[in-house]
Formats: sequence, C-alpha cells, structure tokens
Amino acid sequence: MWFNPMMVWLLKSPMHGFISKGVMLVTVTGRRSGKSISTPTNYLRDGNSLWVISWRDRNWWKNLRGGAQTRVLLAGKMVEGRGQVVEDEKQAAQALFDYYRKVPQYAKYVQIGLDAAGLPISADCERAAQKMVLVKIEI
Repeated sequence: MWFNPMMVWLLKSPMHGFISKGVMLVTVTGRRSGKSISTPTNYLRDGNSLWVISWRDRNWWKNLRGGAQTRVLLAGKMVEGRGQVVEDEKQAAQALFDYYRKVPQYAKYVQIGLDAAGLPISADCERAAQKMVLVKIEI
C-alpha cells in the first residue's frame, strides 16, 4: 500500500497519538525469509488481546500461524505478543460478528450491514469471512 511508509513513520514518531488509538505497527518474522516484516494495522483492544482483521490475500498474517511470536508498536511502546490466526470460515464469521458488535461503525467498510438493533448481519459476516481472517495477538 502506498501509504504504509507514511503510517510507519507516524507510528514511530512523537506524533503517534494522532493515530495510535486505532492503528498499531505489527512486526513479524518471515517464515521463509527470516526477515522482519512490519505492517501498520487497525486494531481493537480487548483487555490483553489485540484483534486485527486482514484480507486473506495479504501475506503478513500467515507468519503468525501456529501461535508465532510478534512485536507490536502500541501507543508508542514496543510490546511482545503471540499471534493466533482465525482462518476457518465459520470461526472467522463468528469472530467478525463479535468484532463488529464492539465497533459497528467500522462494519460498513467491509460491506457488513447492521440490523435494526445495531448488530452485524450474520449473513454478511459469513460472506466477509470468505475474504478475511482475524488475528488475535495476546500481549
């Protein structure tokens, strides 16, 4: 993405506060290359868990399969964590529902509608789960 270098710079700068309430920098080690790969991501914090949604066609999250170690730059501080990927479509659909129940204002960006009670529409979550994965990072 063209804006990733700018986001990385901003997250590492003293001005990170402008975006770090919803964006963090995830650093993983490439499974094959062994190189560090840093990716800015949106996140939802739930206690010591950080939830990230990614498109299946992206590659960075694949390095977290099986509970790999990761580092995140969270609100200007480097934190160690362990990632778990939710790839199974049924589990991903439920996780998407839970995620967007907590932040319904973001559901529209991935074409997940809300019902009259403001809850994500399950069928939309199931459709989105075909294209998305969820990553849970325990810090």
